[in-house]
Amino acid sequence: MKKLVQFTVAVVMTSAVLWYAITELNSAQGYSGGNTLTIYNWGDYINMDVIEQFEEETGVKVIYETFDSNEAMKTKIEQGGTTYDIAVPSEYMIDKMIKEDLLIPLDHSKLPNLGNIDERFMDLPFDPENKYSVPYFWGTVGIVYNPSMLGGKEITSWNDLWDEDLKNEILLVDGAREVMGMALNSLGYSLNDTDKEHLLEAKRKLDTLTPNIKAIVGDENRMLIENEEAAIGLVWSGVAAELMWENEDLEYVVPIEGSNLWFDNMVIPKTAKNVEAAHQFINFILDAEVAAENTEYVSYSTPNKAALPLLDEELTGDERFYPPPELTEKLEVYENLGKRNLAYYNELFLEFKMHGK
Repeated sequence: MKKLVQFTVAVVMTSAVLWYAITELNSAQGYSGGNTLTIYNWGDYINMDVIEQFEEETGVKVIYETFDSNEAMKTKIEQGGTTYDIAVPSEYMIDKMIKEDLLIPLDHSKLPNLGNIDERFMDLPFDPENKYSVPYFWGTVGIVYNPSMLGGKEITSWNDLWDEDLKNEILLVDGAREVMGMALNSLGYSLNDTDKEHLLEAKRKLDTLTPNIKAIVGDENRMLIENEEAAIGLVWSGVAAELMWENEDLEYVVPIEGSNLWFDNMVIPKTAKNVEAAHQFINFILDAEVAAENTEYVSYSTPNKAALPLLDEELTGDERFYPPPELTEKLEVYENLGKRNLAYYNELFLEFKMHGK
């Protein structure tokens, strides 16, 4: 028993020494619990050089974690195991988080660079007056394809994907809203439709697409398209931009029936511990030069109008990725469908995926 007590004391003392050493090391580097910022963002969705620059300028240590879906992000924040100071949800999830009291209002007086944001992307229905969120990136959902692999075939419509000549050529993203939205749009319905008959009709139509589907995947779609293992992909515009940068043969189109116009915004969760540093970081990201540097890496469309003159005109002048207002007005933003409707979307999407196996 005496040896056990001695061992326990030794372990406690060793832990204390290690904790003290780590604390001193962090302090020597200018970091402490009071000036640490924890960011929760999508994978590969920021230029890490920008984070290093922020750390050097402010002395705030950034801890960066990633998620792969809005739902996973929200669940982690609700559980509270890790305290996040900044998160980057999409528009419909922001609406949901506001209603569930998961966000704190922003102090606009601490965000002077907010004036750099294009007015088109401010005061949107999911967050009137931008009380809780600040635009980060935006884009569309569409089709990237390789005409040379399709004998020069041009794709302009969602319905083109059902062509029997496209057997085993299509990659779909593993997302219920994107895939169900595609099917709904192809039938002339809204991608926010909640009519059960319309949703069943969309699911039945998706089932008929199965012979043309090579896989339903996540980030792997980039590699598969890049390696020409598939000719067509349902993708977000930024993914298409990255692929087209590597392969000039590729094309990207927003189908004529319509599609999704999405926004990812920075927010401060209610459980944040470093609200001051969170405002500092958001304002830093909104700086024109920082936004331009970040945009060059991420490849999605920036809402920062002050950053646009600093970017390659070949990119910002490309209407596939910076569509004019007359086109964006025809696209739909995902709405918060509510738990019951979202569960039904997910149920139908899962049935569709099982149908293809």
